Formats: sequence, C-alpha cells, structure tokens
Amino acid sequence: MSDPRILTVRPEPGQYAWTFGGAPPVARVRPGTVVDLYTEDCFAGRVRSEKDLVSQVCEFPYLNPQTGPFHVEGAEPGDTLAVHFVSIEPARDWAASTTVPLFGALTSTHTTATLQPPLPETVWIWQLDRERRTALFRAREGDIEVELPLDPMHGTVGVAPANLEVRSALVPDAHGGNMDTPEMRAGVTCYLGVNVEGALFSLGDGHARQGEGETCGVAVECAMHTVVIVELLKDVATPWPRLESDTHIMSTGSARPLEDAFRISQLDLVQWLVRDFGFTELDAYQFATQAVESPLANVCDTNYTCVAKLRKQWLPARETYRGTHARLRETAAVLRR
Repeated sequence: MSDPRILTVRPEPGQYAWTFGGAPPVARVRPGTVVDLYTEDCFAGRVRSEKDLVSQVCEFPYLNPQTGPFHVEGAEPGDTLAVHFVSIEPARDWAASTTVPLFGALTSTHTTATLQPPLPETVWIWQLDRERRTALFRAREGDIEVELPLDPMHGTVGVAPANLEVRSALVPDAHGGNMDTPEMRAGVTCYLGVNVEGALFSLGDGHARQGEGETCGVAVECAMHTVVIVELLKDVATPWPRLESDTHIMSTGSARPLEDAFRISQLDLVQWLVRDFGFTELDAYQFATQAVESPLANVCDTNYTCVAKLRKQWLPARETYRGTHARLRETAAVLRR
C-alpha cells in the first residue's frame, strides 16, 4: 500500500466558514487524501470561563465555525463523498457548555413561544483529562463532581447543499450540517451525497462528549485535532447522510417536527437495505421494524435529527458502498502505526 497524501490544515481566526455553500474552498484535495485539521469549538474559542456569557462574547450568527470547505477533485452531483474519521482528539484540557436563553429542548424558544421567562445563561467549564480519557462535571450549585468518559465526536459534518442554497452551519438537512449525533466518532465512515462540483466539504463543532438528543442545546464543546480520509464514490447516490461503523449501518434524517426526522431516517434505512442488501421494500420494512435502533441526535437545532441504525451481524453478507469503509479502516490502521 502506497503512503497516502496528507494535507495539514490549521486555520487562522479569519479563515473559518460559517455556512455550507457560499464559501470559497480553502484547498483542493484529490480522493484518497488524508486531511489533518484543527477545528475550533462552536463558540469560536470565546467562552473560556464561567463569566464568559455567550450573549456577551459571541456575535450571532457567527457561531459554529467550520474548517473548510474542501474542493474534492472529480466530485459531481450524483456522486458520494466518503469521510472516514481516523481520530478525533480534544485540542485543549478544557471544554465549555452553557444554557442559552430561548434555546434548548426544555425551555421556551422562538418557535415554541410561551409566557415562561427564558432560562438564565449559565456556563459550565469541563476539565478534560486526555490521558485518563475523562471529562469532569462540576455542579455550579453544590459540591457534586462526576467524571464521565471522553467520547469525542463532531457535531457538524457536511457538503454544500443543492439548488444554489447557502445554509447556516447551525442547520442540519440532507447536505449534513449540524446533525449533532454522537455516532460521528473515530472509526466511522460518513457518506454524503454530492450536490455541487467539488462537493465543498466542511466540518467542525467538536464535542468531548454529548448525550443523545443534546437536550439543553449545548454539548461539552471543545476544539479538536482531527484526522480524516476523504474518498469519492462515482455514480453512487446518497439521499441523506449515512454512517458505517465496524458494527452498524446508520441512516440520518433531519426535519421538524421530530416525527418527520424519524420517518426520514427510517425510510432511508429501508431504501438502503433494498439497494445494497437484497431485500424487497416490504421485507426491508418488516425487518427494520424489528431490528432497528433509533437514537436521537438532536432535539434542539433548527431541524431535529434522528438516527436509524442496524447491526451488521444481522444483515446478509453483501458489500455496501463498494467496501469503502473496510478499505479506509485499513488505511487508518497504517496511519496509526
């Protein structure tokens, strides 16, 4: 196996993208390139202490900075971009989380308006022990301290949307974007349908860990050092972002209301079973109904995101996405030596 091409990207503060679509590429990459990159946290590194309130140190809509976009040579509409996460590692020994007024699943919001007052802004600074792989929660009121395991992930992964659209990096949809699924961790391959020439792939929004649903709207937000392998599958369509791990295949759906996000993810999984695993549509519907796992990704963003996942061990032995995940796992193993 020849050594892969490696591109190192360390953006300056003014070089981040804030949208999917509408931003010029920061680099052109050939399929098979390894990209070693840095991503800033969703607050652009401005929330650094319990006194740094988002409303005072951040300027809306400049939240969720993205590293990219990258123009992938040869990518055209109708193709699929495969992004394999070799490693995702916190870049600092601390991370931040917060409540944001009129944002989150358990409070009044701009779209679910009630008479109750907004929640107060409160910041929690989490201490990360990168050697012991822990994140320390300290209560703001009381003396409770709990260590949770690190589970680094990227909340935002995507390509430029179709039809000349420019979407905020806060929005998840068919192009990917701010899906906030904990499944987007090291060892996973993400498949994204290409909508424009070059795909224009970006990622950001690193989380040291996040519970399913991201209930308050903010995870354990931190800057990341991340290594990905970017591959291109010609003439393979991917209508909604899909993920493949060593153990599962996963479909995503993003929409409001929540049941529509659920339906999209379940339907996409059924259609994946039909296309690549030999099921008829009704057999796939029945099988998925009895075997699927349905974790929530987020229930707080402008669109909600649901995941539908199936264990590979229960599926017929068929190749999906031309065996790309297994091949990229082999390349990742070489990189880690």
